[in-house]
Amino acid sequence: MTAAAASDLLERVEHETRTIGQYVWGHLHRRRPSMFERRWWDDRILGVAMADESVKVQMFRFVDVLPRLRSHQDVTRHLQEYFEEIREHLPWAVELVKFGIEHMRPDSVLSRALAYNARTNAARMARRFIAGESVDEVTTTVQALRRKGFAFTLDLLGEAVISEQEADAYQQQYLTLLTELAPVVNAWPESTQADSSLAGTLPRVNLSLKLSALVSRFRVADPAGTSRAVKERLRPLLREARANHAYLHVDMEQYSYKDLTLQIFREILMEPEFRDFADVGIVVQAYLHDAEQDLRELRTWAEKRGTPVWVRLVKGAYWDFETIVSGLNHWPVPVFQQKWESDASYERLTRYLLEEHRWLRPAFGSHNLRSLSHALAWAKELHVPDDLFEIQMLYGMAEEQAQVFHDLGHRVRIYTPFGQLIPGMAYLVRRLLENTSNDSFLRHSYDERVRLEDLLMSPSEAALHAPPPVTPPEPPFVNEPHSDFSQPEVRKAMEAALDQVADQLGEEYSLVIGGKAIQNRQWITSRNPSRKAQIVGKVALGTVDDAIAAIDSARRAFPEWSRVEVHYRAEYLELMAREMRSRRYELAAWQVYECGKPWAEADAEVAEAIDFCLYYSQQVQRLENPSAFDLPGEENSYFYRPRGVAVVIAPWNFPLAILTGMTAAAMVTGNTVVMKPAEQSSVIAAKLMEIIQTAGVPDGVVNLVPGVGEDVGPQLVGSPDVDLIAFTGSRAVGLAINSAAADAHAAQRGVKHVIAEMGGKNAIIVDSDADLDEAVVGVVQSAFGYSGQKCSACSRAIVLESAYDEFLKRLIDATAALKVGPAEDPGNDLGPVIDEEACQRIRDVIEAAKVDEASGRLVFEGPISDSESDGYFVAPHIFADVPPDAKIAQEEIFGPVLVVIRAKDMSEALAIANGTDYALTGGVYSRSPANLKRVRREFQVGNLYLNRPITGALVGRQPFGGFKLSGIGTKAGGPDYLQQFVFPVNITENTLRRGFAPSKQK
Repeated sequence: MTAAAASDLLERVEHETRTIGQYVWGHLHRRRPSMFERRWWDDRILGVAMADESVKVQMFRFVDVLPRLRSHQDVTRHLQEYFEEIREHLPWAVELVKFGIEHMRPDSVLSRALAYNARTNAARMARRFIAGESVDEVTTTVQALRRKGFAFTLDLLGEAVISEQEADAYQQQYLTLLTELAPVVNAWPESTQADSSLAGTLPRVNLSLKLSALVSRFRVADPAGTSRAVKERLRPLLREARANHAYLHVDMEQYSYKDLTLQIFREILMEPEFRDFADVGIVVQAYLHDAEQDLRELRTWAEKRGTPVWVRLVKGAYWDFETIVSGLNHWPVPVFQQKWESDASYERLTRYLLEEHRWLRPAFGSHNLRSLSHALAWAKELHVPDDLFEIQMLYGMAEEQAQVFHDLGHRVRIYTPFGQLIPGMAYLVRRLLENTSNDSFLRHSYDERVRLEDLLMSPSEAALHAPPPVTPPEPPFVNEPHSDFSQPEVRKAMEAALDQVADQLGEEYSLVIGGKAIQNRQWITSRNPSRKAQIVGKVALGTVDDAIAAIDSARRAFPEWSRVEVHYRAEYLELMAREMRSRRYELAAWQVYECGKPWAEADAEVAEAIDFCLYYSQQVQRLENPSAFDLPGEENSYFYRPRGVAVVIAPWNFPLAILTGMTAAAMVTGNTVVMKPAEQSSVIAAKLMEIIQTAGVPDGVVNLVPGVGEDVGPQLVGSPDVDLIAFTGSRAVGLAINSAAADAHAAQRGVKHVIAEMGGKNAIIVDSDADLDEAVVGVVQSAFGYSGQKCSACSRAIVLESAYDEFLKRLIDATAALKVGPAEDPGNDLGPVIDEEACQRIRDVIEAAKVDEASGRLVFEGPISDSESDGYFVAPHIFADVPPDAKIAQEEIFGPVLVVIRAKDMSEALAIANGTDYALTGGVYSRSPANLKRVRREFQVGNLYLNRPITGALVGRQPFGGFKLSGIGTKAGGPDYLQQFVFPVNITENTLRRGFAPSKQK
């Protein structure tokens, strides 16, 4: 086609688009609801929400939390709290209502009436968007839709699927619809417009489902295992759909699930049993950069399959989520950043679908008049019969527009959610937000000030009028992004690294003192805790003499290193970070083998080690320039000097990140270092020493002395030539180090400074109004991630009375879905504990608690299979109804053991949470603004997390460390951490000479 012909084609389509749009718009205004209809008043309520973003957010947050509120007092209290959050944004009329609410007695008749009305109105609004709760109600709704000439597709709402029982229930509800609804609907009279097509009679029962809801854990890092599990539950649905002449459509969710969803869809439909089944389809989201490529790959696959599939083209409903998550993770943003770009993508894909309708049958899901008119214009230009494509709209939205398109002779299918109204509130909020967003066509279509010409403007025209995208401010420090294991290339890189490292297992590693490799006759044998017979490596065992030699080496290197300019010392850290980045997956693989870390945990630790290097290289610049306090005749300079020789004693649970962080902090501030890693992770320490040497750090600045703590530890801690000890580990050892360091030796030239992070007994409080979907997942992740072997791990869940039973049941079910096994397998959620000693200690604690009536009751004990006998595996355990003062609720266990404690109210919950010797991390799940403010004041922890898991602190963003018996010193990865490694010095000079002082140039 010539350029002139292509231009003429586009002009014709554009003209037809506007002609159709003008026709539909003209007929829309004749069908608007009047003030005597309920929907008119609903729209006025939405209009109030549209007026101010803060009002809208609080209003919809209240709707979201309403299902969890058990009493009228709770409803009134939350209304008071939510109104208080937006006091200055409220119009005067609403302010009067607020005044009445604020002064309302909780037990008054007015309070009861307010709560009743709030529930009634929210439920009524939900019924506008949700078709019903039972098969009978759904049948009535879809029958009413068919009377109007519409087709339908049903989508099941409800709680997030977090257990196998919930996945089974999700599948069963669809099987029930297929067996009970299909025979009824199939017996109804035929609707030619809804049921007929040149391609054949269309199924009347059309169901939309989410693949992630067919399994308890949709593991993108384990596509093979996830695919097997999903297909086991999907095959019966496909068989039942075929037997009942019904249709199944796969919905699309967040971006991280997209590739695996498409993979499963293609794989199962290539199986001989389903290869010729045409009554299936999938969603493509036009706001994704990948959308066109995905659509082209689907077309190639469909032709190879030999049977077409339907494609529902939508703009996408997770724009805010994708943008925010990408920003938080420093990942590329997968969605277009401006509305006109998504609109343009939708129009390109519309044309492609209509051109390829033989293999990809188009379903245009939108309420945007321009987008739908453009689709009809292309269909007319390409001579695609009206019954070979369809328009899809959401139930309860744009009903007048749907009717106009139906009257034009097009098949209109209504996307009809069904399920319990209360759990469906989250869906309601999503629809309300969509309805009232600034870019919503529906919002603009009800604004009389908006011109039709603007609504029908092409994306290319809209681009000319669009403001430039807002670039978020650059944070003061950008963390190293974690790897996205939903991406195939990332998984392949990790698999290749595991294979590469597997070939290096069993090698020998030296001590390094003064730059020289030293091998003694004795070795530390490091074993893979997943497979205890597998030797990861042998590391030379340091002796007392080696410790003395390493301290002497560091002492001799100190004078020269301390005089190296700060920016050069910072460059060494940057070189170390660069080397770690180039060896990222290799370093992660070493942790998988030596410490039993799952893929994501190991990768995150490498990122954290990189962060420590780069963050401290940045932060040391703040200490470089002296601060001045000068007066005429006097100059004062305040600056820092390094302390001297630092001993770094690191744990095995973060063998790279913590060892790197403490060492890098000491190095960059001008100290020299003796590294003493944990025996269990000495190979990783040797790898870090390789990186330090590769970066060109001068000999003697960092020395590596692996060894048994009881042997070399006392010498390192007690030496008079050591000025600073940085320790992370157990409380007992940390306190012993602090005591020993305080005992000054006669030859000692100063008081030793101790920095110690010593663990915690961390709690998550679950409020009565908490979102249990999030709370259960957050507690499970915090308690059992890396088998509970984190000092920040949740070991106590403190749950308010009214949420206790429901939370506990879902917690048990969700924990039962966790898989225990070797860390090399990405399909496993829990790997081993670190060694035989830890394994036996944790099991002893569990056995003692089982027989101790004061320890509550064991409500869940995960199984250990025969295949796990090769490693040090401990399955998750949950004890419920545990008294707050029970031993198991007070002592750090450092394993996959969680206790659940009942609290009558937030005051008691806080008292329990604060009632230990520790103050490290804590969390709260609550949707009460007042309670969230309160816990900020009263929860005694160094790191408090609200409505998210309590593990995974990031350098710079969440500096880590606690107080009480959780630590000595300030927070790692924080702005004042480096000050612990230096002395402050002030120099004062009298510049007055015989009555004269030098002048200062300004």
